[in-house]
Amino acid sequence: MSISTSHHSHLLHPNHKRFLSNYRIHTTATLSLPSSRTFRPIQCASTPAQAQDRVFNFAAGPATLPETVLRRAQSELYLFEESGMSVMEMSHRGKDFMFILEKAEEHLRTLLEIPPGFSVLFLQGGATTQFASVPLNLCTPDDPVDYVVTGSWSDKAFKEAQKYCKPRVIWSGKSGKYTTIPDVRTFEQNPKAKYLHICANETIHGVEYKDYPFPENRDGVLVADMSSNFCSKPVDVSRFGVIYAGAQKNVGPSGVTIVIVRDDLIGRAQGVTPVMLDYKIHVENGSLYNTPPCYGIYMCGLVFEYLLEQGGLKEVEKKNKKKAEILYNAIDGSKGFYKCPVEKPVRSLMNVPFTLEKSELEGEFMKEAEKENMVQLKGHRSVGGMRASIYNAMPLAGVQKLVAFMEDFQARHD
Repeated sequence: MSISTSHHSHLLHPNHKRFLSNYRIHTTATLSLPSSRTFRPIQCASTPAQAQDRVFNFAAGPATLPETVLRRAQSELYLFEESGMSVMEMSHRGKDFMFILEKAEEHLRTLLEIPPGFSVLFLQGGATTQFASVPLNLCTPDDPVDYVVTGSWSDKAFKEAQKYCKPRVIWSGKSGKYTTIPDVRTFEQNPKAKYLHICANETIHGVEYKDYPFPENRDGVLVADMSSNFCSKPVDVSRFGVIYAGAQKNVGPSGVTIVIVRDDLIGRAQGVTPVMLDYKIHVENGSLYNTPPCYGIYMCGLVFEYLLEQGGLKEVEKKNKKKAEILYNAIDGSKGFYKCPVEKPVRSLMNVPFTLEKSELEGEFMKEAEKENMVQLKGHRSVGGMRASIYNAMPLAGVQKLVAFMEDFQARHD
C-alpha cells in the first residue's frame, strides 16, 4: 500500500486539519514530519518520567511502551476525535480507520526512509508466520536458499522453510551456545541461493548484527527478521528484499506484524500458498484483505509519531547505545559476579542476557528486583539466567535503577 499513490487518499478524516492542529508540542528536534500532524503528550498536573505506580518492565515482548503514547491512547480510548466511537469499534474500511492506517504507514516510511519500490504491510500471525510466508512467496519448492542460524529464532525459521524449499544452514552458532556472529564476509553462500535469511537480533540469546551480509547471488535477496530491533536504529532498507517484524517488542502491542517487501518480489507465490500468506493479496488490498488488527495498528502509528518527535532513529539509536553501555559496563565491571556470555562486538542493544557467578542467588535476585518494581528479568526458559530487554521505550532511569540494584545486590552477597 503506497501512500503516494493510494486510492484511499480521498478518505482522510473529515476534520483532519483541526485533528492535526491539536497535536503539537514544543521540541528542539529539527526533523520534519511527513505532515503537519505532530505528537501531543497528554497534559497532566504532574507528568513524571515514570509514574510512581508503574513498574520498569524488562520483558522481551510484549514489552514496555512509551508512557506518553499510553496516555494519549487512554485519552482517545472512549472517543476518537469526532468519530463518535472508539478505534476498537471502527469499521476497518471506514474513513476514520483509513486515516489512521495511512498515517501509520506514512510515518513508518519516514522513520525508516523507505525508498520507492517497496510495499508496507500490516499483517497478523507474528514473525513466526513469516517463517512460512517468506519461502512461499520468494521461491519454488526446488529452489536453494541460505540461512544463517545465530539463535533460536533463526533456527525455527530454517526448520519451517524446509517444508517449502531447499534451505541450507551456511553457519550456525549452536555449538557455541549462540554467543557470537562471525564476520559476515566469511559466510560460504550458495551462489544460486534465491535468498539469504538472517535474524537481525536474537531476542533470546542477545546477539545482534552490526553489519549485514550481501547475497552472493546477484539475483538473490537478503531477508531479515527484525522483530526485536525494529525501529531501534537506522537501517538501509534498500539492501533488503524483505524485512519482517512482530510489533510487540519495539513499536506496539502484540497482534501486528509488519512486512516491508520489495515490489518486484510480489506475485511469485507458490500455488499452494494460503491466501493469507500471499504478499500479492495483501498489497492489492492495502493490508485490508480481511479485518486487520485495527487497534494495534493505531498504537503502532502513535509510536511512530513519538519516535519522529524524538528526532528520528538516529537519536533513538544514541539513547539505546547509552542505555546498553551503562548496563554492559556494570556487568563487565562486577569482577565476575555478573557475566554476559555474548561476545562484545555483537552484543545486542535491545536484549541483555546475564548470569550470576553464584547461580543459586538468581531466584533471590529476581524476587528482590520485583520488590523494587523491576519486573520480567528472568531469562528465557531455554537458556536460564537473567535477561534485561531495554527496548526504545525503556527510559534511562529504568536502566540506572537496575544497575544501582545490581551493585547493591553484589555488595550484599559478594
